[in-house]
Amino acid sequence: MNISGNTVFIPGSTSGIGLALALELQARGNTVIVGGRRTDLLKEIAAEHPGIDTVTIDTADPASIASAAREVLARHPDLNVLVTMAGIMRVEDWHQPETFLGSAEAVVNTNVLGPIRLIAAFIEHLRAQPDATIMTVSSGLAFAPLKVTPSYNASKAAIHMLSESIRLQLADTTVKVVELEPPAVRTSLLPGQENSEFAVPLDEFVAEVVGLLEAQPEAKEIQVERVKFLRYGEARGDYDQVVETLNAADPHGK
Repeated sequence: MNISGNTVFIPGSTSGIGLALALELQARGNTVIVGGRRTDLLKEIAAEHPGIDTVTIDTADPASIASAAREVLARHPDLNVLVTMAGIMRVEDWHQPETFLGSAEAVVNTNVLGPIRLIAAFIEHLRAQPDATIMTVSSGLAFAPLKVTPSYNASKAAIHMLSESIRLQLADTTVKVVELEPPAVRTSLLPGQENSEFAVPLDEFVAEVVGLLEAQPEAKEIQVERVKFLRYGEARGDYDQVVETLNAADPHGK
């Protein structure tokens, strides 16, 4: 993925990693469209950051995705980058189904079906561009589980394999598939995570991501240093130790 000169749509970017990445990409000379559910936040972003466009979208709602896609493409017919950022993370206790089933269904709907529907809504347009990118967003937890977030872990593992698979299918097109694999980052994804010493500071994470995109424009996976501990535990042969360390160190892993 080229680091500048793109038109980028990032659904799920009214806060956290999504917003920080949107602002950094705009600073690097890209046209950026921020998508989210909360119109009040979208208005604030548009007012505080001139040049950023905003679109209301709920990636858990197929009709909302279809409507937003029409709006984005009407205003930005040169769109060539889609970042499937939107996601949720829920703590679950799987001892009793009444305590986790609704949460698990919501996580899968947002984190797995959301990206699938987004890609379906934009793929024909992206294929028509001379150079296009789909950036999926998995997690270090796709490769080593945090025990209190089973559905989230599974959803991100699904995104990893989805990315691997569609990259193969789209190899005969102009569309590249890049997988962003964050570690824990200081955002509000879980309560208290924004202050966690275990998590990477947001600015530090996004700066490293953009640096990797610039240095490795042909990269298939974007991995900051802190995620490699989780990503390669099985390959190194210390997977059990990685899982033990992850669940001992993270405040939500008790």
